[in-house]
Amino acid sequence: MTLDTRIEKICDRRTGEELAIVIGTETRPPGISFVTDDDSVHQLGLLSWPKGHVIEAHVHNPLERTIDSTQEVLFIRSGSVRVDLYGNDQTYQTSRVLMAGDVIFLASGGHGFEILEDADIVEVKQGPYLGEGEKTRFVPSDNPNTRFSND
Repeated sequence: MTLDTRIEKICDRRTGEELAIVIGTETRPPGISFVTDDDSVHQLGLLSWPKGHVIEAHVHNPLERTIDSTQEVLFIRSGSVRVDLYGNDQTYQTSRVLMAGDVIFLASGGHGFEILEDADIVEVKQGPYLGEGEKTRFVPSDNPNTRFSND
């Protein structure tokens, strides 16, 4: 089994706040490995087990949780996209190109995307969704990749 450990944690250059985690398509640590901290409002783990391994049947007990942010996980099923990452103050931080099979965990700050090749993407985030009032759209002034969107 190939073990590519391309797990990249991307932080705001000024504040050090974690903005995103990119997991390369070939990343397969053995067993179960969580890439998020225990106090993250999303728990993102990688599971890689050999044939015949058994995970015991279980249910998750009811537990009331309080969250104060929305985090997203995107799985690039096909194609490629560029993600532009911004700090909470909307300042451009960096960009990454994501390919089929890559996963990105968007922990904080802002983000935008340009589809580089026709893409199919799976998105997971907390609900319920309360509509456009959940987000603030902005036009980045300091991103060298900025183009106007048509979403």
